[in-house]
Amino acid sequence: MTDNKTVIKWLDEVKALVTPDNVVWIDGSEEQLEAIRKEAVESGEMIKLNEEKLPGCYLHRTRPHDVARVEDRTFICSKTKENAGPTNNWCDPKEMYDRLYNIARGSYKGRTMYIIPFSMGPIGSPLAKVGIEVTDSKYVVLNMAIMTRIGQKVLDQLGNDENAEFIKCLHAKKDVNPDDRYIVQFPQDNTIWSINSAYGGNVLLGKKCFALRIASYLGKNQGWMAEHMLILGLENPQGEVKYICAAFPSACGKTNLAMLIPPEYLKNQGYKVWTVGDDISWLNIGPDGRLYAIN
Repeated sequence: MTDNKTVIKWLDEVKALVTPDNVVWIDGSEEQLEAIRKEAVESGEMIKLNEEKLPGCYLHRTRPHDVARVEDRTFICSKTKENAGPTNNWCDPKEMYDRLYNIARGSYKGRTMYIIPFSMGPIGSPLAKVGIEVTDSKYVVLNMAIMTRIGQKVLDQLGNDENAEFIKCLHAKKDVNPDDRYIVQFPQDNTIWSINSAYGGNVLLGKKCFALRIASYLGKNQGWMAEHMLILGLENPQGEVKYICAAFPSACGKTNLAMLIPPEYLKNQGYKVWTVGDDISWLNIGPDGRLYAIN
């Protein structure tokens, strides 16, 4: 929970729009997450896999039409079309807000509104950013817990400063209707809306939506960069550590390279390789003039 008036005001507005039956704050505890996993299995939303072969693993199925790469339904709603860039879909922010409000209105009826405070990067790091995602999906809660730092400690870091920066993320699974599906970024409002999807990067709003699209705008204004780059750690037998930050477009092996395992003959010599990040990097020039990157 938080006493931050800006956060509370926004959440009250969201609650009045989507009208949930229940509201649950995600505190980040394993006890709460395990209870949500149990609920998801009991409802059939997830299937627990073989505990001996795949301990702690679950299967969650999406619908055939609800997958990644819904580029025609992804929008950057900046005040001017030019600011959205030449490769993105653009819509006037007011027009898009009106459209989304009409779709989202009452969409949580009979459902629980989960509030997920999350940090992109280590909590308290000068390079990290805070977001709050509201969702009606247990899948989103459980995956945001894997992919980001979540819970009360994030709200504690945000504090009660009404001007503190955070990204407002609203996801409504609704009825997963592809005709009313939208993944929309409002960079000048620090706001993301995702409606009528229940899949991956469309709904885990810390990922592409925040870490790449909104962060690109933040970086432009604040003097850093958000890029489609992996971060790989390397150590030689003498203990010298180097990091590689490398840019690759989608679907060309970026994650495979980031998860590289050294060949046995090099491992036996003492070489080590590890994944720092497999997809998106935030790059800053530090006070010492060196380049720093976090996933």
